[in-house]
Amino acid sequence: MSVQKTFVCVVLGACTALLSCSKARNVSPDTANADAVTKQQQLSVLNLSASNDAIADLAYSSFDAACFNPNTNLYYSTTNKDGIAAIWTQAIYWDMAMDVYNRSRKPAQLARVNAIYQGGFNQYDGYNWNNTTTWFIYDDMMWWVMALARANQLTGNAAYLQKAQAGFDRVWAGSYDPVDGGMFWDFNHSGKNSCINFPTVIGAMRLYNITHDKAYLTKAQSIYTWAKTNLTDASTGEVYDNKIGANPPGGQAYTYNAGTAIGAAYALYKQSHNATYLADAKRYADYVKNNLCTDGILPAEGDFNEQGVMKAIFADYMMQLVNEGGQSQYLDWIKGNITTGWLNRDRARNLTYRNYAVTCPTGYIQSYEASSLVTFLQLFPKNVCLFPPGVTFYANTMYGGTATKPIPKGNYTLAQLQKYGFVDNWASSASIPDGWTVTLYSDDNFLGTAWQLNADTPHFPNLSPTANDVVSSVKIQ
Repeated sequence: MSVQKTFVCVVLGACTALLSCSKARNVSPDTANADAVTKQQQLSVLNLSASNDAIADLAYSSFDAACFNPNTNLYYSTTNKDGIAAIWTQAIYWDMAMDVYNRSRKPAQLARVNAIYQGGFNQYDGYNWNNTTTWFIYDDMMWWVMALARANQLTGNAAYLQKAQAGFDRVWAGSYDPVDGGMFWDFNHSGKNSCINFPTVIGAMRLYNITHDKAYLTKAQSIYTWAKTNLTDASTGEVYDNKIGANPPGGQAYTYNAGTAIGAAYALYKQSHNATYLADAKRYADYVKNNLCTDGILPAEGDFNEQGVMKAIFADYMMQLVNEGGQSQYLDWIKGNITTGWLNRDRARNLTYRNYAVTCPTGYIQSYEASSLVTFLQLFPKNVCLFPPGVTFYANTMYGGTATKPIPKGNYTLAQLQKYGFVDNWASSASIPDGWTVTLYSDDNFLGTAWQLNADTPHFPNLSPTANDVVSSVKIQ
């Protein structure tokens, strides 16, 4: 159990979570709930029976309200709305808009997809790929090429395809190394990075699927082979950030590089049915799950820089592997990240944060930081309830670590709690459905110190007396 240990009960969308208490005197409800989320703070929070769709809608509409500029049809860099987001991240936000449309199929959302294209057209010189003031890094171009091709697949708009093909040709002509293979990320050819190589594969495969021009397929296969050899560890699945000259690959392992590697491998698998590609995609996913996470939670990434958007990219391709590729073994892991991040949102604005394991700041944050969980929510399967009915206890504070199964209303001794995965003297946080009351006891059989809780409580150590790692029995009403 983590040092942050605080017992929390969590329930959202018909999901309840119990809290833990410390062994001693009885504690009044007013005192016990000093750290709990008040009903007033939950004005915008969904009823506990909310569906995945309702949560996804709320997350996206809240992100839009905080970060979208309806005058330019592009996104701000921060919730202060005082500057435009970086050029490449606008393409990622466009992908998010397409994810929302694919989930909802709402005409208004399709109009938003088309509006963002026009916003980019107006802001970026009509997608004039030869404007080296607007476009000065090859990977910036390729993120847009990928999104443009996807938008054509979604809408059938020929203009999107024309822009995607022209952009791809421009990047290929300037970035591809015909001697040693691979793609350079910048105009100076300083290095060959994952952020251009794997996206090039995805862009080429989308254009191949649209046009059936085998030249795109050949390019995709060539770049993937080079990138797998030079930018990944074939045994562990680690995706390196870059390769500089003849040096071995290096740089930090980031989620977005793993995500595009997954997307590239899966795109080739779909076309060829070659199981090696699917095995590659799973190996990249396994590396992130087993090596980049802390207690199963994805890395924060993005200490006030554009890296906050990285997990939004990872979400798109990871969930494609799950949803299209049938790799359901990752669902519990992804679900744990989504529920933890959503429970830790800023509940006044319903904004989520790049670090899912801590409470979202209530002040201004970057749009990059607020984007990734929104994307995950658009893509998570509708038939796998994120917050089923019942109270859920967590081993760590802030709804982190191992969680119990949802526990319905009733009185539970330790033996009865253990059937739901509860561990004695273990709980550190909990979330409680609206209208439910949870009474925690420090001893078995409803004895010892008692705490009464009526709302989500993310930090049991803050209860008075501390309820961290002490709960042994519970009543849920």
